[in-house]
Formats: sequence, C-alpha cells, structure tokens
Amino acid sequence: HTGSVGLALIIWVLGGGVAALGSLCYAELGVTIPKSGGDYSYVTEIFGGLAGFLLLWSAVLIMYPTSLAVIALTFSNYVLQPVFPNCIPPYNASRILSMVCLLLLTWVNSSSVRWATRIQDIFTAGKLLALALIITVGFIQIFKGNYEELTPSKAFNFWMTPSVGHLALAFLQGSFAFSGWNFLNYVTEELVDPRRNLPRAIFISIPLVTFVYTFTNIAYFTAMSPQELLSSNAVAVTFGEKLLGYFSWVMPVSVALSTFGGINGYLFTSSRLCFSGAREGHLPSLLAMIHVKHCTPIPALLVCCLATLIIMLVGDTYTLINYVSFINYLCYGVTIIGLIVLRWKKPKIFRPIKVNLLIPVTYLAFWAFLLIFSIYSEPVVCGVGLIIILTGVPVFFLGVYWRNKPKCVNRLTESVTCWGQKLCFVVYPQDGVAEEDEVPAARSHLPRCLVPQA
Repeated sequence: HTGSVGLALIIWVLGGGVAALGSLCYAELGVTIPKSGGDYSYVTEIFGGLAGFLLLWSAVLIMYPTSLAVIALTFSNYVLQPVFPNCIPPYNASRILSMVCLLLLTWVNSSSVRWATRIQDIFTAGKLLALALIITVGFIQIFKGNYEELTPSKAFNFWMTPSVGHLALAFLQGSFAFSGWNFLNYVTEELVDPRRNLPRAIFISIPLVTFVYTFTNIAYFTAMSPQELLSSNAVAVTFGEKLLGYFSWVMPVSVALSTFGGINGYLFTSSRLCFSGAREGHLPSLLAMIHVKHCTPIPALLVCCLATLIIMLVGDTYTLINYVSFINYLCYGVTIIGLIVLRWKKPKIFRPIKVNLLIPVTYLAFWAFLLIFSIYSEPVVCGVGLIIILTGVPVFFLGVYWRNKPKCVNRLTESVTCWGQKLCFVVYPQDGVAEEDEVPAARSHLPRCLVPQA
C-alpha cells in the first residue's frame, strides 16, 4: 500500500510508536481499574453496560476469532510451504492443519494454566531467536554491501503513488502485527503485583517489538526486491532459501513455532474476556465457570475455539485482517476516550500511574485520521465492521436488559448450564479465577439445581 521500501519501513516504526502511546494509556487504566477483561472492563465501568456489551460482542464475534484464524492459517502456510515449494498450499490442507493446531492448543489451555504459560514462554523465546537470526544475517548482508534497496534514492523510488487512503490501509495492516500490546490488561487479576509488573512489561515489550519488526524488514530488503517480497506466500521462507542455503529449513520451522505461540496467547486472553463478560452478566453464566480441578475456563475456551473454526472456513486472510484491524482500532479509541472521561468524572480516584493528557490526545488524533480514511478507502469492509458491532444492540436488550423473561426461557438456560457443567466439570468462581482450595466455597454461589454432584 505504501508504494516504496522507505515509506513501508517508516510505517513499521510509526506503528510501534502508536502502540506505545496506546499502551501507556492502558497502563493507567489497568492499575486504576484493576479488573481482568481489558477494554471491555474499562468501557463497561466508564460508559455503562451497553457500550461494554457492544465491545464484548464484536470481540467475541469477530476480533479474537479472526485474529486466531489468521495466525492459524499463517502457521499452516509456513509448515506446508516446504511441501509445496512452487505453489500456494492447497486450501483444504491449510485449513485442516490450522484446525488441528487450534484444537490441540484449546486442549492444552483447558488442561492447565501452567502448561499454557510455559508454552508461551518457550515459543516466545524461540520466536525471538529466529528473528535475531534474520536480523543478524541482514546485518551481514549490509556489511557485504548488499543494501541497494535501502539506499535513499532506491528506497523512496515509488512504483505507485500512495493516496492518504492507501496510507491508512497500510497502518491498518501494520497495526495487526502489533496487536497484542494490551493482552496483559485482560488478565490483570492473574498477574503478580500488577501495579509494578503491568507497566514494566509494556515499557520493555513495545520498544523491543518495534525494533525487531523494523530490522527484520530491513533484513528482508537486503535479499529481496519489493516485488519478490510482495509475491512471496511465505516471506521468511523465501529469505531463508536465498541466504541460508542448507539451513533454510530453519525459517519455516521458526515461523511455525512463532505462530503456534501466538495462537496460544490469543486463546489464553480471549477466553478470559468471555469469562469476564459472563461474570458481569453480559454472556451466559456457563462461560463464567471454571473446571473444578484444573481451574481453567473450559466453556469460554470451547466457545472461542468454535467461533474461530467457523471464521476459518468462511474468510480470506487479507479481508479478515482489514475487518479485525478496523474494529480493533475502533475499540482502542473508545477505550482511550474513556480514560479522558474517567479523569473528568472521577478526578480524585487513586491512580498509581497517571500519564500526561497529551499522550491520549495524540493517540486519538491519529486514531481519528486512521478511521476516517479507512472508511473512505474501504467503505464496504468498514461498513460491515460497524454492522457487526451494531447487531449487538438488539442482543443486549433481549438477552441482558430484559430481566423478566418467560419461565420457559429461564428453564432452558438453566438446563443448558447444567448440561454444560456435567460435560466440562465446571463450577462458578468466587472472584476472578479460583484457586483449587477455593472451589468448595465457590459452590455456594450456585442455585441448588446447578451445584455439581460428587
């Protein structure tokens, strides 16, 4: 979308800068409203139930399932690329492998929180090692004098003149790669000392990720022309084949490991979002339940898995990224507007972190530019995104606001909840995620018909 190497690299750096501004705002919100659920919890607290539900609805229906589907499809493309070196992997093969990966990680997250976090640690380390290899090889290429595409005269030689709408789309695509900077806000209640560790994680991760993304792309351009990069189905594989020779197999393996960890991270946080929504009464109570022994939100994980499987079967990657990036940015902006509203409504509330107001204002200025020109450039994609969000309005009034439902509806809901408990061995938590010794006490929250029998 940028039409040149130089402008593409600038977009990568600016994408990291914008994520940094947003994450500083989220650091303040995370320690001021210390609830799991991230954007959803903050918007519900500040703007009320309907706004929070619409954010939750769009996240559960499109944002998280779409992100999971895109990363799972990327995983399968890189795993299958060595098997189909001269063509795009078959549609059915990539879908089936993506589904197997998703189901495996759903089982892991259902079985143990410790396993899920260990997988995240190990695969994040593997991901950074692979990226470090790419960057190192790129620097070696530069020292050898292979940086023609990066010289100013060539880097800003436009093969197309980008419009403002094209630049907005470039930011949308780039911002998808930075999504995840607010993940810890979804599990605030499970963090050790969040007031110290939440901002620390943000201050370390955003600069690191921006550096890695930018220099990885610089490394790519030492070995590939822009046309080669754009035509490649798996850029890291093409890079490895050109420069690593016999060790080119390292690239598809590394990217597969990286995306495997990414799927795990999205499953972990999206299930906590469902969990938080159900605990507030905005989703069926079954989704607020945890396994009696493993203390994992199995019903929420199964819903996230099912929604992702459906999305995986119906959409193509490029359109999916545009959908999710637009809705993501819409939600980010509303949340950061909430920070300013909270400053006005509750000026004396205790804020362990308090950012300068210039930070949210700068973020919102960029946010408004991005949304306006995205709607101008891709009115259909953005229109569908808005329609998806607004479909939550009747659902909210029928499912949440309408309290005096007919008895038959309540009986059906209780029946589904009871069956769900029996199938998943789940129980209501007390507050947040229960520890194993809290489970007996948590049972007291259940109606008599819903207490799991020994």
